[in-house]
Amino acid sequence: MVMRVTEKAPAKLNLSLDTPMRYFDGSPRWDMVMTSADLADYVTVETHQRPTTIKVYTDSGFLPNDQRNLAYQAAHILKSRFHCREGVTIHIRKNIPVAAGLGGGSSDAAAVLRALNNIWRLGLSLAELAKIALTIDSDVPYCVYSRLAHVTGHGEEIELLPAQPHYWAVIAKQQISVSTPQILRQINYEQLKHLDNERLIASLRAQDWQEAVKYMGNVLEPVTMSFYPEIRRLKDKMASLGADVAQMSGTGPTVFAICHTASRAKRIQNSISGFCRDVHVVTLL
Repeated sequence: MVMRVTEKAPAKLNLSLDTPMRYFDGSPRWDMVMTSADLADYVTVETHQRPTTIKVYTDSGFLPNDQRNLAYQAAHILKSRFHCREGVTIHIRKNIPVAAGLGGGSSDAAAVLRALNNIWRLGLSLAELAKIALTIDSDVPYCVYSRLAHVTGHGEEIELLPAQPHYWAVIAKQQISVSTPQILRQINYEQLKHLDNERLIASLRAQDWQEAVKYMGNVLEPVTMSFYPEIRRLKDKMASLGADVAQMSGTGPTVFAICHTASRAKRIQNSISGFCRDVHVVTLL
């Protein structure tokens, strides 16, 4: 019998991104506050009676459809770990820009985990799914939840934070390709200007958004912007147009602006759309 579930896979944004140290294996220890935006892929997962197959189809010509795809890996891990005999077909309708620092691939993988947990009645909690998710990619555990959270460690330590009033985000990706491994290799920990995430989290707990924006930031901006100065120009433009906060997400190249009114967000979108085609106005989840 064919079973089918469709999951929404929202984009993630880094309200803060810091890394206090490297682990012995060279990977960064993260200290981040992450949220999700109503810019989302839609992932439809079907199970069928061809047990050896996992197929991934997308409407994007830029994504692999084999084991390099994180959604494929998510299906393979659950299928293997729980000895599920059914085959899996995954259809991904892309709305999140690819290679943008918005966690699109990670969010798709998390959607597959949630869908198969439902279809196969595995009974796993979100916390249990998040532990499994870390074996796929460091952003996937957060994307299992896709709500405001403090994320530390390799990405597996997740503390959910209270929902905030609805704000608008202008998300803009220029035609730049950024290599995350390259950026991470360039980090000089002696030169990083670390963030005060404790004050940011306290402000978010108090739902004091105007205080919270003072402590948002991304310590990787100087690293990425040294290679791609146009990212800084876009950020400065958004700030000059009255954004509450404007910063880079992840290792880039996407820059987002958060506004407390829809009219301000629309004004920023209109002002930058002439030189940046991939611009979205969305609400924060």
